[in-house]
Amino acid sequence: MRFIVSTSTLLKQLQAVSGALSSSTVLPILENFLFEIKDATLTISATDLQTSMTTSLPVEAKENGRVAIPSRILLDTLKSLPEQPIAFSVDDKTFSIEINAGDGKYKLSGENGDDFPKIPVVENASSVNLPASVLGEAINKTIFAVSNDELRPAMTGVFCQLTTTSLTFVATDAHKLVRYRRKDAKAAGTTSFILPKKALNLLKSSLPGSDVNVAVEYNTTSAFFKFENINLVCRLIDERYPDYEAVIPQNNPNKLLIDRQAFLGSLSRVAIYANKTTHQVRLKINGSELNISSEDIDFANEAHERLSCQYEGEDMEIGFNARFLIEMLKNLSCEEVSLEMSTPNRAGLLLPQGGDENEDVLMLVMPVMLNSYA
Repeated sequence: MRFIVSTSTLLKQLQAVSGALSSSTVLPILENFLFEIKDATLTISATDLQTSMTTSLPVEAKENGRVAIPSRILLDTLKSLPEQPIAFSVDDKTFSIEINAGDGKYKLSGENGDDFPKIPVVENASSVNLPASVLGEAINKTIFAVSNDELRPAMTGVFCQLTTTSLTFVATDAHKLVRYRRKDAKAAGTTSFILPKKALNLLKSSLPGSDVNVAVEYNTTSAFFKFENINLVCRLIDERYPDYEAVIPQNNPNKLLIDRQAFLGSLSRVAIYANKTTHQVRLKINGSELNISSEDIDFANEAHERLSCQYEGEDMEIGFNARFLIEMLKNLSCEEVSLEMSTPNRAGLLLPQGGDENEDVLMLVMPVMLNSYA
């Protein structure tokens, strides 16, 4: 088997799917790319058995064939080569590979492509089409709130609810929760599933900037994403997602309206002086004034800042983990945010003000018990 391709074109496609590779010592073949040539089209696949990605590109080739090529050495070689045509020659019996590029010749050992795990196909699937920008925004707004706790597998992914009127994406780690809803995207029927974090990170990095259409197919076990020349298929998390609606407080009479960037800047500075274990900041609201403070008694560090705000409700003091609030504010793009609260021991809701009317974003953050410093 022999084929010719440009170094930069090949490298770009390999990098697009390399995130799906596995460093499995149990199955060393998962550290390889699968190269398949059929009718002068090269299809490249990478998988860790849970998530698989494939991409295809035209090459100069007269025969068909398949071979598994070690990923690390191939990527490192291509990164160090200038833009030029590069020829691959594969021995169909020993799977040894020779690469010719300009005046250089490189030899490496491949493996039988038939030993590479079969890339799953989604059968009996339902489908929905989404603009890449909508899917990208949904991932960006939710993925930071996903849990890393392997003991609660349902929360290690993003919960997707599809209905005939909207699409909802939810992520939580029990300290914070994000619900991202799109009213301008809908499915033919009602269903829900949990997408794993790794697949969403791969999607996030490979979704195109242009607003192409992403075809999403799904059944009871897998989800399949297709856009441009990239295909991604992932196994769904087979768990029951917690009833997230039950934890969203409905009656929040205390409403704080504030400039997002000013709030974010103030929190970022005050958090430097907070306790390094709790990251606790105190919000004290009196009338139209918000006082943000923190202290680390062990090192005699403390910080206070005052911001003007619009506030309706009773004066109150509430403590939050500054890292959670900062993360949420960074993942919003609006000019102003509203923080809605009921009591100092109940969750606060962070809601963007203005923005896209088709987008409904709700962020929930749990309070922390305030220390008794004055």
